[in-house]
Amino acid sequence: MNRNGPLSTSTARDDVRPLVEAVHRLDREFRGSVHPSLIRTVVRHSRDELDCPSAEALPELVERLARQRLLEHVGVG
Repeated sequence: MNRNGPLSTSTARDDVRPLVEAVHRLDREFRGSVHPSLIRTVVRHSRDELDCPSAEALPELVERLARQRLLEHVGVG
């Protein structure tokens, strides 16, 4: 994954696609409370912070961490 580049479906490779999907799910969940660019940034930073030996578990871990941070941002967590 290009950690400095945008998460967009037009440039998504197979290894980035699960993260793009996480962005879409989080966007639906936080629509109206969090700007989509913040969601992309939080997902990207969450991905960068996780050092996970299991590539299969990584997308779920990134999404969970990003969701928690977004909940904290809107005052729920």
